[in-house]
Amino acid sequence: MTESNIPLALIIEDDPDAADIFAAAVRAAEYETEIIVSGSKALDRLAEVEPSLVILDLHLPQVGGEDILKYIRSESRLEKTRVIIASADPRTADMLYGKATLVLIKPISFTQLRNLVNRLGK
Repeated sequence: MTESNIPLALIIEDDPDAADIFAAAVRAAEYETEIIVSGSKALDRLAEVEPSLVILDLHLPQVGGEDILKYIRSESRLEKTRVIIASADPRTADMLYGKATLVLIKPISFTQLRNLVNRLGK
């Protein structure tokens, strides 16, 4: 949660078009959003905040999404953080099924993501 009690969602995605769509969909579900475009910056930010939700691409510069997911799942302070994997790689995404809250295969529409985030609740 942020200071204003609006839940925080991190959009960890290096494709600017996908990141903008994901952020808009999550904002429509009433989250504050931050877009992060590299794995190393994502790890830095995750060390500072406790997001309610993370939308996570697997193929990122510097540090991959799998390593970011392992970090989130290893931190007790992040145990309530829900992680949605958003990947164009169904084989790798399948291997992470059960470790993430949801696994979605790109392309992912605004409406699809907004509805799924709404169903997850805050």
